[in-house]
Amino acid sequence: MPDVAIMIVGAGAAGLSAAGAMRKAGLDPVLLDRDSRIGGTWERRYDRLRLHTVRELSGLAHYPIPANEPRYMPRDRYAAYLCDYARHFDLKIIAGCAARAIRPCEGGRWLVESDCGPWRARAVVIATGQYHEPVLPAWPGRELYHGALLHSHEYRNPEEYAGKRALVVGLGNSGAEIAADLAEHGAAVAVAIRTPPPVVPRDPFGVPVQRTGMLLSRLPTGLADRLGRLTARAVLGDLTRYGMPAPAWLPYATSSVPVIDVGFVAALKRGALALRPAVTRLTPEGAVFADGSEGAFEVIIAATGYRSGLPGLLHVPGALDERGEPAFPSGARTAFPGLYFIGYTHSLRGHLYEANRASRRLAPLVAEYLAL
Repeated sequence: MPDVAIMIVGAGAAGLSAAGAMRKAGLDPVLLDRDSRIGGTWERRYDRLRLHTVRELSGLAHYPIPANEPRYMPRDRYAAYLCDYARHFDLKIIAGCAARAIRPCEGGRWLVESDCGPWRARAVVIATGQYHEPVLPAWPGRELYHGALLHSHEYRNPEEYAGKRALVVGLGNSGAEIAADLAEHGAAVAVAIRTPPPVVPRDPFGVPVQRTGMLLSRLPTGLADRLGRLTARAVLGDLTRYGMPAPAWLPYATSSVPVIDVGFVAALKRGALALRPAVTRLTPEGAVFADGSEGAFEVIIAATGYRSGLPGLLHVPGALDERGEPAFPSGARTAFPGLYFIGYTHSLRGHLYEANRASRRLAPLVAEYLAL
């Protein structure tokens, strides 16, 4: 059984950033990742995808994204940056090796069971991410539906759906962008909305919303949400005129990321999108909605989110909350010596920005723990 000082489970952006910060601090972590190549998860996302956060605030710890990259990096360019990052810090990555169970073992160490055998580590950092397991709802009638049913993580591009009737279920950032992508390429698109989100412009008045969000986050949440709502209304207009329900929640009050508009609003305003209520069940030809109406669709794309997958991975009572996410902040100590998390922060400042900051906090904590 290999015995290592530090095992990082997950070599996505957060895991790589943690490893880079540790290398900078003189530590030598080993990373396990289920993917066969660095950045593979990014490369398999839909073709249209770009970061919603700006280049200079999306780099990982101690190795920024080069200044010649675009402000909002395409998915392939960001995947290439992750590969460069791993090379820069000469990271030890065991690719194509998924962790299956993590539990404490004798001698104050941690046992990591994986596809490539068991590992024992003095410290374990869990970085498998918030988007580990796609969630496809078990709608009644799902087995009867004759069309194509897929989760948003399986969607690549709109070419094969041109001219078809498509239903996108869920209006998060992925759902909104996929709906716009389909509409721009000739599909007849409907979007089913269960919980209406706030929609904000990506660059209000020419300033990235990530930067304005950071400024507003210093204000009381009520005031921040009010100013954010006024800004969105000034730039995007009154979306209720086009059938968009009023938001059911507010970003700063709930620390939840709004829909950042990169084409959805334009498609909505020109009538290329039909908005429908939540899906209650599927039929052989399509779907039935919460208001009792029905629709026929040749493809249904479920942009219905993800689970962390941690309850099946981490066998440590009390380490997770009721949602199956870490009960402790990313990049901080936990109640279990030698166990840490990174990449699980819900923040309006950007997931990559938070991973960078958490990595810098985490490295000295792990060094201190190993020294003790």
